[in-house]
Amino acid sequence: MLQAILFDLDGTLTHSDRIHFSIWQTLLSDHELFIDLDFYKYHISGNTNVTILRDVLPHLSPNEALQFAQNKERLFREMVNLERLPGLDRLLAWCRSRHIRRGVVTNAPRANAEHMLKTLGLMTDHDREFETVVLAEDLPRGKPDPDPYLEGLRRLEIAPEATIAFEDTPTGVRSAVGAKLRTIGVRTTYGEAELAAAGATLTIQDFDDPVLWSWLQANFVRSASF
Repeated sequence: MLQAILFDLDGTLTHSDRIHFSIWQTLLSDHELFIDLDFYKYHISGNTNVTILRDVLPHLSPNEALQFAQNKERLFREMVNLERLPGLDRLLAWCRSRHIRRGVVTNAPRANAEHMLKTLGLMTDHDREFETVVLAEDLPRGKPDPDPYLEGLRRLEIAPEATIAFEDTPTGVRSAVGAKLRTIGVRTTYGEAELAAAGATLTIQDFDDPVLWSWLQANFVRSASF
C-alpha cells in the first residue's frame, strides 16, 4: 500500500533547470568557461553547489566559492518565474484524497527551496502542501548519496516499500534508489535512457502522463477508480 511520496523540487515540481542553466552559463563565462547544455547536465545538474564548484572551478578559495554560490542563488531567486509542472495539481489532489503523505527532498539551498515553494503556492503562512522539506545542507551528504531520502523516510516514519519518489536527474534517481525507493524519472532535462540507467522504475513526461496513471492504477489502486 502506498503511504507516502517524496518529490524532488527543481525540475520535478517545476521546470526550473532552464533558469539555472542560463545563470551558470553567464557566471562561468566570467571565468572563461563556456558551457553548453551537455556540460550542464553532466557536471552541474542535480549536484550541490559545493560539489559543482569544487569540480568546475577548483581554483576558487572556500570563501570565493561561497560568494559565487550565494550570488548564483540570489540571481536565481530574482529571475525565477515558475509554474507547477503539468499534472501536479491532479497528483496532489489524488494524494490528499487517499491520505498519502508528501515530502520534498532537495539539494537546493534553504532560501531557494522556500522561495520556490512559496512562488508555486505550495507553502503559505497558513498551509503547506508538504509535511516535510529535507535539505541537503542540513545533512552530512547530499544527493547522489541516499542520506536525503533516508532522512525523508525517517521524518515520515514510513518504510521504503510504502513510498515512491519522483526525480528528474540521474543524481537524484541514484539517491532515491539508494534508499530503496521505487523511483519515477521525470523527463524535464534528461531522457528515458539516462534516467533508467540510474535506476528509475519508469519515466514520465510530466504528471499528466498516462504512463504514470496506468502504473499507479496497476500497483496501488487495483480496486479503485480515478
